[in-house]
Amino acid sequence: MKNLRGQEVLALVYRLFLVFFFYQIARFLFWFFNRELVKFDGISEYFKLSYYGTAFDTTAILYVNSVFILLSIIPIVINTKKNYQKFLFFWYFITNGITYAFNFGDMIYYRFSQARLTSAVFSVAKNESNIGKVFFNAVVQNPFVIVSFILMMLFWVFLYKKVKVEEEKPKNLIKYFASSVVILCVTALLVVGGIRGDFKHSTRPINLVDANKHVSNPLQGNLVLNSVFSFFRTINTNNFKLVSYVDEKFINQEIKPYKLYEREVEKKPNVIIFIMESFGKEYSGAFNRNSNIRDFVSYTPFLDSLAKESLIFTNAFANGRQSIHGMSSVLAGIPSLTDAFTSSPYSNQKIQSIVSVCNDLGYDTSFYHGAPNGSMGFQGFGNILGFKNYFGKNEYNNDKDFDGMWAIWDEPFFQYFAKNIGKKQPFMSTMFSASSHDPFKVPEKYQNKFKSGPLQIHVPIQYTDYALKKFFETASRQSWYQNTIFVITADHTNQIHYEEYQKAMNRFAIPLLFFSPNPKYNLKGIDDRFAQQIDIYPTLADLLGYNKKIRSWGRSLVSDKNEGHMIIHSDSINEQIVIGNYVYIFDGKDVTGIYDKTDLALSKNLFSKNLNPEQKLGILKTKAWYQDYMDRVINRKLY
Repeated sequence: MKNLRGQEVLALVYRLFLVFFFYQIARFLFWFFNRELVKFDGISEYFKLSYYGTAFDTTAILYVNSVFILLSIIPIVINTKKNYQKFLFFWYFITNGITYAFNFGDMIYYRFSQARLTSAVFSVAKNESNIGKVFFNAVVQNPFVIVSFILMMLFWVFLYKKVKVEEEKPKNLIKYFASSVVILCVTALLVVGGIRGDFKHSTRPINLVDANKHVSNPLQGNLVLNSVFSFFRTINTNNFKLVSYVDEKFINQEIKPYKLYEREVEKKPNVIIFIMESFGKEYSGAFNRNSNIRDFVSYTPFLDSLAKESLIFTNAFANGRQSIHGMSSVLAGIPSLTDAFTSSPYSNQKIQSIVSVCNDLGYDTSFYHGAPNGSMGFQGFGNILGFKNYFGKNEYNNDKDFDGMWAIWDEPFFQYFAKNIGKKQPFMSTMFSASSHDPFKVPEKYQNKFKSGPLQIHVPIQYTDYALKKFFETASRQSWYQNTIFVITADHTNQIHYEEYQKAMNRFAIPLLFFSPNPKYNLKGIDDRFAQQIDIYPTLADLLGYNKKIRSWGRSLVSDKNEGHMIIHSDSINEQIVIGNYVYIFDGKDVTGIYDKTDLALSKNLFSKNLNPEQKLGILKTKAWYQDYMDRVINRKLY
């Protein structure tokens, strides 16, 4: 064992176990000091939340202890010497002690912020000159918190010293270094997996919204999280800052962040929203009738046929760049700017959305996505929005239909969707497709069914279009079908073939379709106005006859109010906002470019000293909208 470093590995495991143990104690104390704000049903639910919190603890603990782990197992022969172990002791408690204190600070801070500590605290602190006084006052008013921290640290030191590493000198250096290399490799692999949240290709590194996939109430997400995780995960990701360019009167008059529609609806329709993975406008013939693209080929024959019976918008755009951005834009009317709202420190708040509107109207609400539950952050954000039910790969419960990479194949999962919804009416359900995703494969039995194209995505686009066709065949036989409004759009775009779609604006051009077999909703025609994902939520609120004010930066596409609009998108560096006849490029401080909205390539910057009145007003509106967005997100006014 001397040459294989067994006692050192066991001591390291024990020391890391202690960190996990004390993080769970901190979680309990966090709940205890905030039990009026974070509630759960019984001790079993608390243990469930604590268990799920272990994934977030693992990431936080490995962030903090990665250097300690390396120092513990790096083969430098002196590892077991008394002075080296003493050095490890101090390194361990200084790093863990400082970060562990974050959790205790949150026991107080949470009462005011209603959210876990994030890196946004820096933005708050730099504008305050009395932080020291505030901290001292908090300690004085909450002595049990600081006493609890001191007691925990003393107890931690006591337990740490219970396991000691005895000094030993390796007799066989070859075995010593060989075993060390193996230990280092295995440890590195485990650390990477622990920081990401798991080893699955289909799941991105866990983020704050993922805590909400395990909860029955969005507020419980703060119990699943820990303050170290939320702080480190948001470092260098927060470009959300309050700005002041115009007064509130200008915002209310020109931006109109609240909308009111007064449509009378006798019988509430069911609603089904399809958010189609990577379904760019480029792939569909129905949305390219006037694009004048030479030798254009459509890969969506069913969607094209359905469009003839629908209300379609041929100039619609995505408000984000990733799948989770599409979810927040379509369902909640919240676009993602340079930093995504869903991965920001402010995502875990009460949000008005088409989900909350439908819940308010007594609808049964559900979200379907065939990937492993929690993939893409959908389940967590879905719980924040208030979906009553979530159906993923776990609920489908048949891995024979799993594509081996991302999710259940679209065709069987769409059939599951068609047969599972409608048990309670009225209902609102969202289906997020999955198969038209990299690595762009289709089930083996369909390998030769679809025509190939110049892009890899062309075959899976046809497969998902076929799955959509089969869904409608099944849905049309269901009792709920006749009184249902269907919305079909994309989360974002993907591979580009035609030069037209390489243009800056067209890189986020998507299809947008409203269909109902019930003629009373009058959802037919072709509309060439600019539209966007964030228009879907107010449009549906209007169609449902929700006669209350809604918070929305989009507008109803079926209203006769002729509302003004702003098309919002970010290229991850600048915000691109279409107002009236122009596209404004905004860097968070200044408008740096103005382009004619027909200049989709953004090739000719019209910005100059001699701006016309519309351009001057457009600059003010751009800044006003950005100001209102930041204010509502940061100050938690999205409801």
